[in-house]
Amino acid sequence: MSSSSPRVVIIGAGIGGLTLALLLQRRGIAAEVLEQSAELAEVGAAVALYANGTRVLVHLGLGESLAEFSAEPTRLTYRDGRDGHLIAATRDIRWYHEAFGAPLFGLHRRALQRTLVDALRPEQLHLGCHVEAFAERDGGIRVRCSSGAIFDADVVVGADGVHSLARDWVTGGDEAMYSGTSGFRGLVPVELLPSLPEPGALQFWVGPGAHLLHYPISGGTMINFLAVIEGPEQWAGPAWMETAEPGAHLAAFAGWHPAVTEMIGAVPQSPRWGLFARRPLGRWSRGPVVLLGDAAHAMLPHYGQGANQTIEDAAVLAAELDGASEITTALRRYEARRRVRTRQIQLLSWAASPALHLPDGPAAQRRDAYLREISRHLAWIQGYDALAAPEDQPADWRSSLNRVGAHQRQS
Repeated sequence: MSSSSPRVVIIGAGIGGLTLALLLQRRGIAAEVLEQSAELAEVGAAVALYANGTRVLVHLGLGESLAEFSAEPTRLTYRDGRDGHLIAATRDIRWYHEAFGAPLFGLHRRALQRTLVDALRPEQLHLGCHVEAFAERDGGIRVRCSSGAIFDADVVVGADGVHSLARDWVTGGDEAMYSGTSGFRGLVPVELLPSLPEPGALQFWVGPGAHLLHYPISGGTMINFLAVIEGPEQWAGPAWMETAEPGAHLAAFAGWHPAVTEMIGAVPQSPRWGLFARRPLGRWSRGPVVLLGDAAHAMLPHYGQGANQTIEDAAVLAAELDGASEITTALRRYEARRRVRTRQIQLLSWAASPALHLPDGPAAQRRDAYLREISRHLAWIQGYDALAAPEDQPADWRSSLNRVGAHQRQS
């Protein structure tokens, strides 16, 4: 193995795997990307890319392409779900650019995946390659696909999502944690939402037992939403998505503001998505196999950081592999730079849903006071630059986590 050119195999052609391949390509390191699907089809309707993610993609020269398929929210707001009054809001999007130095995009996941694929050399992407097994071999690792294809690598990156084979290799297998909440998703043409105030904003509507998040995509012509409700108490079966009783998506929002019920009812009811997360890991690698993105730190969606943390992972891992003389040392440095931060955001995301679902009372008032300072609380997350040195990063995470947790303990 050349110290400057390790043989890299990436399992998974999602956002993280493709971003890593492009970052390595930029550094002169070729990577083979193995995708089990015969064609690319990202799961999920849309994704919000915050500044900590978009600055990496802009660095790759993809900013203009992404802007073409995206909508940039006018601001972030929090509203009471029942009467619609404004609880908190940031200043307009010019403030966001000035504060964090990169754009905020809402776009369809397929558009993002296609933008990444189009920037990758075609011969690096192997579709229909379902990984069956790993075998350590001569200091590296051999990857075998069900198609019979074999790839020898110095490092294998498991970017294969929440049901990761690579994670099982590293950990020996572990169970996901069910949050006790579930969600319904949808895409709605904006003209079907006459009651919606500020259709260009990224908005949370909060209230007892539920919340609704939505933001514009596709140049502002479509609204992507996630409606989160309490329950079911237990989730039966291995799938994280199931058919729900008709009307289940609206029942928790009875009596809410017309903009909320109008949006959720404007499209056919989606499957119910169980909201799961993975436990923080004590280690992210075993030998030359290392984890990235949801395979390492699947988190709840309430801070919109799943894709963005995956992109951060890719930037740090690419930097550590570039010129590495010893792979396991590079993987340990990567893990050391990423494990604490992603754990913090996992915990914060887990605490967010109960805080957004508080009943009226003193705890909800404290939460609302916290939200009125949301610009400051987001700075350590969205102001992060994964391309910069670790010592140059904001780190005011403890006050955010402690205050969100306090809302629940005192309710």
